[in-house]
Amino acid sequence: MSGRESRLALVRRARRINRELDMVYPDAHCELDFRSPFELLVATILSAQTTDVRVNMVTPTLFVKYPTPADLAAADPADVEAIIQQTGFFRAKTQSIIKMSQALVDRYDGRVPGRLEDLITLPGVGRKTANVVLGNAFGVPGLTVDTHFGRLARRFGWTANVDPDRVEADVAALFPEREWTILSHRLIWHGRRCCHARRPACGACAVAALCPSYGEGPTDPKTAAKLLKGPQ
Repeated sequence: MSGRESRLALVRRARRINRELDMVYPDAHCELDFRSPFELLVATILSAQTTDVRVNMVTPTLFVKYPTPADLAAADPADVEAIIQQTGFFRAKTQSIIKMSQALVDRYDGRVPGRLEDLITLPGVGRKTANVVLGNAFGVPGLTVDTHFGRLARRFGWTANVDPDRVEADVAALFPEREWTILSHRLIWHGRRCCHARRPACGACAVAALCPSYGEGPTDPKTAAKLLKGPQ
């Protein structure tokens, strides 16, 4: 947001970006595979510092062996570590998903709660993870402020903040609540495919004309097109 952009202009520009991204990514969705709130909760915890593709490679084996919170709560950590090793930080993640499962059993009768205030009390679950689960497993609108979302929100001038909670609050104020979950998917998809951290593909970006950060990456269309990526 420039110093001359009014609040109304910011809101209008932000919502136009959202509409443009809807046309680019009409099928934007959560790229973690899941069949239940519990599976999504586990998968989201595992997705830290790795790709959704890699998580999706290990969760089928994990959920066949440990299909319920009670099963995972009683799991042998060494066995879980072996299954999820390729997601990175596997020892810490093993502790997180086992302790989270134990908390579900002890506090919520083995069921994933559908409220933010309850989810964030679980071990390994912050607002980002909670909003993923709420938005995609329960249909409760939420903004998923991961590294992609935060980066794009700042590049678009929607926020100047780095703290995820403040980014969430700033962006939430620009959009109707019903748009929060799908907006998150669109920004994450765009961040993974086009608006990269190091070399954004500015010359191949559908919202370049609306972006105050245009020029951070190559603006030549042919050069930029080579930077575009598929699902990660």
